[in-house]
Amino acid sequence: MPNQQKKILFCVAGVLSFACALGVVAALGTPRWMRATFLCTTGALLVNASGPELDKFTGEVHYGLFHGEGVRQCGLGARPFRFSFFPDLLPAVPVSVHINVLLFATMLAVLTMVVAGFFMYNAVGKPFETLHGPLGLYLLSFISGKDRVPPPACMLPRPRDSAQGSCGCLVMILFASEVKIHHLSEKIANFKEGTFAYRTQSERYTTSFWVVFMCFFVHFLNGLLIRLAGFQFPFAKSKDAETTNVAADLMY
Repeated sequence: MPNQQKKILFCVAGVLSFACALGVVAALGTPRWMRATFLCTTGALLVNASGPELDKFTGEVHYGLFHGEGVRQCGLGARPFRFSFFPDLLPAVPVSVHINVLLFATMLAVLTMVVAGFFMYNAVGKPFETLHGPLGLYLLSFISGKDRVPPPACMLPRPRDSAQGSCGCLVMILFASEVKIHHLSEKIANFKEGTFAYRTQSERYTTSFWVVFMCFFVHFLNGLLIRLAGFQFPFAKSKDAETTNVAADLMY
């Protein structure tokens, strides 16, 4: 592929990575990761509510990684409330899981910004170190967006894929487990509610969560753009080299 087209591809990949980094940074601070509705079971059972009457006992909440807000209803009118995870909800939420979500989301933003810089450097400069070249772009894209990274050829006689944590994938998995397994929405609804009990009715991932998903997807796209630029995947071996290795193994 001509050098001019390679530069264009690297520029496109750099712009996509930069946009993803900004999106993740914005997503970190917004309360738009999850929207949930919950039912006041105490009030509904007390008056034996059913059908449209349940609307008077249904509240909602939306939250992010740091704070959120919602409305509680238990037949006596709406009661708005606000909360923050630090320090308000620390006794109620799985702290270790939530901190890991914040940690990997921050790593995702930082690594994506670094990838964007390396793409631009490859587009307008003349990379002279492996870390700055296509190999470095592969590795950083795999770490921040994918879940498997090939090890260096000098480490193993036959290169194989080794499992590596993907920041974007881990953020989504950990947050989903916090919501679904640890019942985060229900714990928020019942926090400091001694009289009424609430049960989650529905949950829906919202804008910020899907921003992380798009960032995860863009890293796959960046790998494809590098391949379209004419660079082989790192540590790939030709058929001749593989044949030579097989023959050498048989001799031993």
